[in-house]
Amino acid sequence: MRFRDRRHAGGELAETLRVRQREGALPDPLVLALPRGGVAVAREVAEALDAPLDVLVVRKIGAPFQEELGVGAMAGDEVPLLDEDAMRHLGLRDAALGPVIERERAELRRREALYRQGRPAPDLRGRTVIVVDDGLATGSTARAALRFVRRQAPERVVLAAPVCSPEAADLMRAEADEVICLHQPAAFMAVGLWYENFDQLTDRDVLEALHAQL
Repeated sequence: MRFRDRRHAGGELAETLRVRQREGALPDPLVLALPRGGVAVAREVAEALDAPLDVLVVRKIGAPFQEELGVGAMAGDEVPLLDEDAMRHLGLRDAALGPVIERERAELRRREALYRQGRPAPDLRGRTVIVVDDGLATGSTARAALRFVRRQAPERVVLAAPVCSPEAADLMRAEADEVICLHQPAAFMAVGLWYENFDQLTDRDVLEALHAQL
């Protein structure tokens, strides 16, 4: 199963979520996209559920010597959530991540300021919060997002993605009340492999999606 693009994936995901909404499992929904890639998926979901769309900026923390190798993630102003197993395997100490964390924190704040443009963060208390991404490989950023959301006292937390590694899906079930993942290929490899078109989105793409919902 491959998706044409994020819009197609979002439409497929929205169909499953609409079924859950009709069953009464998603009362008072609010959709939070993990930008940038998750926004195009989440826009389709929000429209289908007639729910507000907003963003939750989460930044991956990469190893100092290889940025693409994630060893943790952070959301908001909270303490970074580090993968202790990965840290031990790589022989890394927390202090070695100081410059990386500082850089990612600055980018997180830049994006939040740009995407919100003075709007306050949504009040999650008592709501069904649906966290949406375009796919989960390790699940580290999604886990940080879910823990951040959980601390805002929502009624229910749902993680939704078109494609996930089986390991990430299992990990998320310990963090969310419900995990909805359409496709969990055993030979996962990378999120982009399950899309025919997986172009990188820009800040402008995110702003256009959010503006359409205002």
